[in-house]
Amino acid sequence: MKQLTTNIVAGKYKNTKLKLPKLETTRSSKAILKESFFNTLQYDIVDKIFVECFAGSGSVGLEAISRGAKKGYFIELNKHSFNILQNNCQIDDKKTICIHGDSFEKTPRLLLNIDIESQIILYIDPPFEKASAGIYQKTFDMIELISIQNIYLIAFEYETGFDIPKTIGKFKLNKTKKFGRSSLGYYV
Repeated sequence: MKQLTTNIVAGKYKNTKLKLPKLETTRSSKAILKESFFNTLQYDIVDKIFVECFAGSGSVGLEAISRGAKKGYFIELNKHSFNILQNNCQIDDKKTICIHGDSFEKTPRLLLNIDIESQIILYIDPPFEKASAGIYQKTFDMIELISIQNIYLIAFEYETGFDIPKTIGKFKLNKTKKFGRSSLGYYV
């Protein structure tokens, strides 16, 4: 079977091929969604810490690294996806840290250990097929418990049609964008 790939679109690593896990394992973020996300952020990504939960291949966080993020943290539970993630992150192993484990357990601890002087962009893309299993509510509960002050933005990728809250803890929904089956919510 042919290896699925995607490319980094812009920045230092433009056109670098990234491997993707099998479709049965993970759902990669749509190219149009990623393009819109990075067009929205533009230069706001520069010198930020980028944390990608449910990272899969790491394509969103590696795009952030390519566009000037200071460091990228990638959290992935699935072993197959994690192996691909580690391989992809070799493009800049000085700026990338891969964490194998449950995003709900690892993210809160990680956020507490990031330098308080650094601003953080948290990108959360839980698996759609588990949405009915309460994964969105678990995600909202995790966000609600974030107490640190240096979160610049939380981007939440979710299945279009799901009604996301206007407020989660101290974070307010700034805007949403739809991309077919996927949508993106921006919390500040």
